[in-house]
Amino acid sequence: MKRKHPDVDAYLATAKKWQTELKQLRTIMLDTPLTEELKWGKPCYTFENNNVVVLQGFKAFCAV
Repeated sequence: MKRKHPDVDAYLATAKKWQTELKQLRTIMLDTPLTEELKWGKPCYTFENNNVVVLQGFKAFCAV
């Protein structure tokens, strides 16, 4: 598993909704060649400096 970004740790620690699901999605993302970052205040996963995936919680659902 790759190194976790501390800003994403903080984001997930304060997530009021979907925390369990977002942590599970993060585990999946960290098992890929993507690099974890925090962009626009959300966990973002990049490849060769290009955005690939953003994790985000909404009221009724969380999204990838």
